[in-house]
Amino acid sequence: PYARYLATRPRPAEQEAIELMIRLCREYRTRVHIVHLSSADALPALRDARAEGLPITVETCPHYLTFCAEEIPDGGTHFKCAPPIRERENRERLWRGLAERVIDFVASDHSPCPAEMKQVESGDFLRAWGGVASLGLTLPAFWTAARARRYSPVHVAELLSRLPAKFCGLDDTKGRIAEGYAADLVVWNPDDRRRWRGYHRMTPYAFAILYGVVEQTYLGGKLIFDHGEVSAEPEGQCGIHRP
Repeated sequence: PYARYLATRPRPAEQEAIELMIRLCREYRTRVHIVHLSSADALPALRDARAEGLPITVETCPHYLTFCAEEIPDGGTHFKCAPPIRERENRERLWRGLAERVIDFVASDHSPCPAEMKQVESGDFLRAWGGVASLGLTLPAFWTAARARRYSPVHVAELLSRLPAKFCGLDDTKGRIAEGYAADLVVWNPDDRRRWRGYHRMTPYAFAILYGVVEQTYLGGKLIFDHGEVSAEPEGQCGIHRP
Protein backbone atom coordinates (compact mmCIF):
# COMPACT_ATOMS: atom_id res chain seq x y z
CA PRO A 1 0.00 0.00 0.00
CA TYR A 2 1.00 3.61 -0.52
CA ALA A 3 1.13 4.22 3.25
CA ARG A 4 4.06 1.83 3.50
CA TYR A 5 6.07 3.84 0.95
CA LEU A 6 5.06 7.16 2.52
CA ALA A 7 6.43 5.96 5.86
CA THR A 8 9.88 5.50 4.28
CA ARG A 9 10.06 9.24 3.50
CA PRO A 10 8.68 10.88 6.68
CA ARG A 11 8.33 14.63 7.04
CA PRO A 12 11.09 14.85 9.72
CA ALA A 13 13.63 13.49 7.20
CA GLU A 14 12.80 16.27 4.75
CA GLN A 15 12.78 18.78 7.60
CA GLU A 16 16.26 17.73 8.75
CA ALA A 17 17.66 18.00 5.23
CA ILE A 18 16.24 21.50 4.77
CA GLU A 19 17.43 22.66 8.18
CA LEU A 20 20.92 21.41 7.28
CA MET A 21 20.84 23.51 4.10
CA ILE A 22 19.69 26.54 6.08
CA ARG A 23 22.62 26.12 8.50
CA LEU A 24 25.08 25.79 5.62
CA CYS A 25 23.57 28.83 3.94
CA ARG A 26 23.96 30.82 7.14
CA GLU A 27 27.54 29.66 7.66
CA TYR A 28 28.83 30.14 4.12
CA ARG A 29 26.40 32.80 2.86
CA THR A 30 26.01 30.87 -0.35
CA ARG A 31 22.87 30.78 -2.44
CA VAL A 32 20.64 27.77 -1.70
CA HIS A 33 17.63 26.53 -3.66
CA ILE A 34 15.23 23.94 -2.21
CA VAL A 35 13.78 21.82 -5.01
CA HIS A 36 10.38 20.05 -5.06
CA LEU A 37 9.33 20.90 -1.51
CA SER A 38 6.72 18.38 -0.36
CA SER A 39 6.59 18.80 3.44
CA ALA A 40 4.79 21.88 4.70
CA ASP A 41 6.42 21.32 8.10
CA ALA A 42 9.53 23.01 6.69
CA LEU A 43 7.71 26.27 5.89
CA PRO A 44 8.24 27.96 9.29
CA ALA A 45 12.01 27.35 9.19
CA LEU A 46 12.17 28.59 5.60
CA ARG A 47 10.07 31.65 6.47
CA ASP A 48 12.43 32.50 9.35
CA ALA A 49 15.50 31.98 7.17
CA ARG A 50 14.13 34.35 4.55
CA ALA A 51 13.27 36.92 7.22
CA GLU A 52 16.87 36.62 8.40
CA GLY A 53 17.97 37.66 4.93
CA LEU A 54 19.50 34.34 3.92
CA PRO A 55 19.69 33.81 0.11
CA ILE A 56 17.29 30.85 0.02
CA THR A 57 14.70 30.15 -2.67
CA VAL A 58 12.09 27.39 -2.75
CA GLU A 59 10.03 25.58 -5.36
CA THR A 60 7.28 22.99 -5.24
CA CYS A 61 5.55 20.94 -7.95
CA PRO A 62 2.04 20.59 -9.35
CA HIS A 63 1.61 17.03 -8.04
CA TYR A 64 2.19 18.15 -4.45
CA LEU A 65 -0.46 20.84 -4.94
CA THR A 66 -2.93 18.55 -6.71
CA PHE A 67 -2.96 15.10 -5.13
CA CYS A 68 -3.05 13.85 -1.54
CA ALA A 69 -2.00 10.61 0.12
CA GLU A 70 -5.52 9.75 1.24
CA GLU A 71 -6.66 9.44 -2.39
CA ILE A 72 -3.79 7.31 -3.72
CA PRO A 73 -5.03 3.74 -4.26
CA ASP A 74 -3.15 0.61 -3.28
CA GLY A 75 -1.02 -0.37 -6.26
CA GLY A 76 -1.24 3.11 -7.78
CA THR A 77 2.49 3.27 -8.42
CA HIS A 78 2.13 6.01 -11.06
CA PHE A 79 1.71 8.37 -8.07
CA LYS A 80 5.12 7.47 -6.64
CA CYS A 81 7.67 10.27 -6.48
CA ALA A 82 10.39 11.36 -4.09
CA PRO A 83 9.77 13.18 -1.88
CA PRO A 84 6.31 11.63 -1.75
CA ILE A 85 2.87 13.13 -2.13
CA ARG A 86 1.71 13.78 1.42
CA GLU A 87 -1.56 14.23 3.28
CA ARG A 88 -4.42 16.58 2.36
CA GLU A 89 -3.77 19.01 5.22
CA ASN A 90 -0.12 19.19 4.14
CA ARG A 91 -1.21 20.05 0.59
CA GLU A 92 -3.36 22.93 1.81
CA ARG A 93 -0.47 24.29 3.88
CA LEU A 94 1.74 24.22 0.78
CA TRP A 95 -0.86 26.37 -0.97
CA ARG A 96 -0.69 28.84 1.92
CA GLY A 97 3.11 28.86 1.67
CA LEU A 98 2.78 29.69 -2.02
CA ALA A 99 0.28 32.48 -1.31
CA GLU A 100 2.60 33.91 1.36
CA ARG A 101 5.57 33.71 -1.08
CA VAL A 102 7.59 31.45 1.20
CA ILE A 103 7.52 29.17 -1.86
CA ASP A 104 8.84 31.17 -4.80
CA PHE A 105 7.49 29.31 -7.82
CA VAL A 106 6.26 26.01 -9.26
CA ALA A 107 8.38 23.62 -11.37
CA SER A 108 7.41 20.45 -13.21
CA ASP A 109 10.07 18.01 -11.91
CA HIS A 110 9.30 15.92 -15.02
CA SER A 111 10.56 12.38 -14.41
CA PRO A 112 9.10 9.79 -16.83
CA CYS A 113 9.84 6.09 -17.18
CA PRO A 114 8.58 3.01 -19.05
CA ALA A 115 5.56 1.23 -17.55
CA GLU A 116 7.63 -1.75 -16.44
CA MET A 117 9.78 0.49 -14.24
CA LYS A 118 6.64 1.69 -12.47
CA GLN A 119 5.84 -1.91 -11.41
CA VAL A 120 2.30 -1.54 -12.70
CA GLU A 121 1.61 -5.27 -12.63
CA SER A 122 2.92 -5.89 -9.12
CA GLY A 123 1.86 -2.56 -7.62
CA ASP A 124 5.04 -2.63 -5.55
CA PHE A 125 5.69 0.94 -4.39
CA LEU A 126 9.09 0.09 -2.91
CA ARG A 127 10.45 -1.26 -6.22
CA ALA A 128 8.71 1.20 -8.55
CA TRP A 129 10.50 4.14 -10.18
CA GLY A 130 9.91 7.32 -8.18
CA GLY A 131 8.96 10.12 -10.55
CA VAL A 132 5.96 11.88 -12.06
CA ALA A 133 5.68 12.47 -15.81
CA SER A 134 4.40 16.03 -16.15
CA LEU A 135 5.89 17.50 -19.33
CA GLY A 136 3.08 19.26 -21.14
CA LEU A 137 0.94 19.02 -18.01
CA THR A 138 2.33 21.67 -15.70
CA LEU A 139 0.16 24.52 -16.96
CA PRO A 140 -3.21 22.69 -17.05
CA ALA A 141 -2.50 20.72 -13.87
CA PHE A 142 -1.50 23.77 -11.87
CA TRP A 143 -4.23 25.94 -13.37
CA THR A 144 -6.92 23.36 -12.58
CA ALA A 145 -5.99 23.45 -8.90
CA ALA A 146 -5.22 27.18 -8.81
CA ARG A 147 -8.45 28.38 -10.43
CA ALA A 148 -10.42 26.64 -7.66
CA ARG A 149 -8.47 28.83 -5.22
CA ARG A 150 -9.26 32.02 -7.16
CA TYR A 151 -5.84 32.46 -8.76
CA SER A 152 -5.82 34.56 -11.92
CA PRO A 153 -4.05 33.65 -15.19
CA VAL A 154 -1.68 36.58 -14.52
CA HIS A 155 -0.71 35.08 -11.16
CA VAL A 156 -0.21 31.66 -12.74
CA ALA A 157 2.02 33.16 -15.45
CA GLU A 158 4.12 34.75 -12.74
CA LEU A 159 4.60 31.48 -10.84
CA LEU A 160 5.26 29.33 -13.92
CA SER A 161 7.14 31.79 -16.14
CA ARG A 162 8.30 35.18 -14.85
CA LEU A 163 9.68 34.05 -11.49
CA PRO A 164 11.43 30.91 -12.82
CA ALA A 165 13.04 33.06 -15.54
CA LYS A 166 14.22 35.50 -12.90
CA PHE A 167 15.61 32.66 -10.79
CA CYS A 168 17.60 31.37 -13.78
CA GLY A 169 18.96 34.82 -14.58
CA LEU A 170 17.01 34.99 -17.84
CA ASP A 171 14.60 37.76 -16.90
CA ASP A 172 16.16 40.08 -19.49
CA THR A 173 14.88 37.86 -22.35
CA LYS A 174 12.39 35.40 -20.87
CA GLY A 175 9.32 35.35 -18.69
CA ARG A 176 7.22 38.16 -20.11
CA ILE A 177 5.65 39.45 -23.30
CA ALA A 178 7.58 42.61 -24.14
CA GLU A 179 9.72 44.15 -26.85
CA GLY A 180 13.16 42.57 -26.99
CA TYR A 181 12.04 39.37 -25.26
CA ALA A 182 12.06 35.90 -26.80
CA ALA A 183 8.66 35.16 -28.34
CA ASP A 184 8.23 31.87 -26.46
CA LEU A 185 4.45 31.81 -26.14
CA VAL A 186 1.47 29.57 -25.52
CA VAL A 187 -2.04 30.24 -26.75
CA TRP A 188 -4.44 28.57 -24.33
CA ASN A 189 -8.06 28.56 -23.27
CA PRO A 190 -8.30 28.77 -19.46
CA ASP A 191 -11.99 27.84 -19.43
CA ASP A 192 -11.80 24.82 -21.72
CA ARG A 193 -11.40 21.47 -20.02
CA ARG A 194 -10.57 18.12 -21.55
CA ARG A 195 -9.63 14.64 -20.49
CA TRP A 196 -5.85 14.27 -20.64
CA ARG A 197 -4.75 11.82 -23.32
CA GLY A 198 -1.11 12.79 -23.68
CA TYR A 199 1.86 11.04 -25.15
CA HIS A 200 2.95 9.56 -21.83
CA ARG A 201 0.18 7.63 -20.08
CA MET A 202 2.24 6.49 -17.09
CA THR A 203 1.35 9.55 -15.02
CA PRO A 204 -1.09 10.23 -12.19
CA TYR A 205 -2.74 12.75 -14.49
CA ALA A 206 -3.68 10.00 -16.98
CA PHE A 207 -7.26 10.56 -18.15
CA ALA A 208 -7.77 13.39 -15.67
CA ILE A 209 -10.06 16.21 -16.72
CA LEU A 210 -7.94 19.36 -16.67
CA TYR A 211 -8.75 23.00 -17.32
CA GLY A 212 -6.57 25.20 -19.51
CA VAL A 213 -6.17 23.60 -22.92
CA VAL A 214 -3.03 24.67 -24.79
CA GLU A 215 -3.95 25.29 -28.42
CA GLN A 216 -0.67 26.61 -29.85
CA THR A 217 2.96 26.95 -28.78
CA TYR A 218 5.55 29.29 -30.28
CA LEU A 219 9.31 29.00 -29.81
CA GLY A 220 11.18 32.15 -30.71
CA GLY A 221 8.14 33.28 -32.66
CA LYS A 222 7.90 30.05 -34.67
CA LEU A 223 4.79 27.88 -34.39
CA ILE A 224 5.85 24.43 -33.13
CA PHE A 225 2.55 23.06 -31.77
CA ASP A 226 -0.83 23.66 -33.34
CA HIS A 227 -4.00 22.03 -31.97
CA GLY A 228 -2.37 18.66 -31.33
CA GLU A 229 0.08 18.73 -34.22
CA VAL A 230 3.78 18.99 -33.32
CA SER A 231 6.57 20.23 -35.62
CA ALA A 232 8.08 17.40 -37.63
CA GLU A 233 11.63 18.50 -36.82
CA PRO A 234 13.13 19.60 -33.49
CA GLU A 235 13.18 23.38 -33.27
CA GLY A 236 15.08 23.94 -30.02
CA GLN A 237 18.71 24.97 -29.69
CA CYS A 238 21.48 23.90 -27.37
CA GLY A 239 22.08 26.56 -24.78
CA ILE A 240 19.86 29.56 -24.23
CA HIS A 241 17.81 30.91 -27.11
CA ARG A 242 17.94 34.68 -27.26
CA PRO A 243 16.21 36.92 -29.79
